[in-house]
Amino acid sequence: MDEEYYLIRLKSHLGPSSAGAFEGFTIRHEAHGETVLTGPVIDQAALHGVLMKIRDLGLTLVEVKSLKSDFKS
Repeated sequence: MDEEYYLIRLKSHLGPSSAGAFEGFTIRHEAHGETVLTGPVIDQAALHGVLMKIRDLGLTLVEVKSLKSDFKS
């Protein structure tokens, strides 16, 4: 199965220690205080793993969006 790319938007900026939990993702801090993660996820189990990291770090999830599989972060 081919990996799929996702955009995940968080309510606040990630600090350096939290950012390390999202290896393989491109991290973009937006001016209005949100963080956007984009990157490949191999399957639904891996996506749930990323979502659990967000929960465990106490971050607020704003959006999860599947991107076209030909997207490159």
